[in-house]
Amino acid sequence: MSETNTTPEGTTGTASAGTPGVGGTAGYVWTAVDDAPVRQLFPGIRSRPLWTGENGAKAQVLEMDPGSRWDGIDVHDPGPEEVFVVSGTFNDGDRDHPAGTFLHAPAGSWHVPQSATGCRLFVFYPEG
Repeated sequence: MSETNTTPEGTTGTASAGTPGVGGTAGYVWTAVDDAPVRQLFPGIRSRPLWTGENGAKAQVLEMDPGSRWDGIDVHDPGPEEVFVVSGTFNDGDRDHPAGTFLHAPAGSWHVPQSATGCRLFVFYPEG
């Protein structure tokens, strides 16, 4: 089954309904978080990669179980890190950030990710 979509430029494209990774505009990509592969980073901390761009930019969901803590410090290199707290409460080693909080960590900054209650984060690295 297919549907016709109108792009912002006013042209039409055909997308196969229900076909992952195919949208109405060239380069349009989507994935369901629960379908993304799971990678264990540390005990109780998992990454679900969602997208990687040609320039190294990437988007992922980070899941932290209650009581989990990053092993060491998380240094933002080579570029910044953007975080949105989707659910739960995230602690950066300094303060708690409840669901709905956005954080920008510039390149070269660092923190110690942890969560007493558990949380789910959307994390974007615009420069890889």
